[in-house]
Amino acid sequence: MVNTQAMKLEWNNIKAIYRKEFSSFFNSPVAYIVLVVFTTLSAYFFTNTFFLMNQSDLRTLFDVIPIIYIFFVPAVTMSLIAREKSAGTLELITTLPLTDAQIVIGKYLAVLSLIGIALLFTMVHFLTLLIVGTQTDIGAVLTGYIGLLLVGAFYAAIGLFGSAITGNQIVAFIVSFLIIFIFFILEKILVFAPGGMTALL
Repeated sequence: MVNTQAMKLEWNNIKAIYRKEFSSFFNSPVAYIVLVVFTTLSAYFFTNTFFLMNQSDLRTLFDVIPIIYIFFVPAVTMSLIAREKSAGTLELITTLPLTDAQIVIGKYLAVLSLIGIALLFTMVHFLTLLIVGTQTDIGAVLTGYIGLLLVGAFYAAIGLFGSAITGNQIVAFIVSFLIIFIFFILEKILVFAPGGMTALL
């Protein structure tokens, strides 16, 4: 019974941090700008392949979104903890009956929700594909979206780390961008490594 109450209290603390952080995204223009840019870029690449190249799939979109993530994720994560440090509110938060893990998880879930919303906006392309496309592999598309969400979750963890090691949001953006870029480019240079093509196959 005690463990159940403790778990409930812990989850309530995480939800409180989550709600605070998620609402803060939309209390500033940053989230709106990022979502509009994300949706516009994804729409451009989808229409470019679907209408101009007559490709009835989302393969190009799935290839492009991880590139957009390189800029998108650091932009939305750079203020998570760095802002609290620079404003001096992190010390106030830590005096509350909250653990470091609860604070981090709450903030992480807020970013993950924003990434999920961004991906949800691109589902209109999937619906377009179902309506006017031919021989759409629904399973492959849904699996692709799950993959994009997992990649976004991985990059969000890096962005949260970058925001935690500095009190400057610009520095947090640069650190997160560089680390994410390194992981992204590793996949691209894998084919040039000995046995890399065999590993991909």
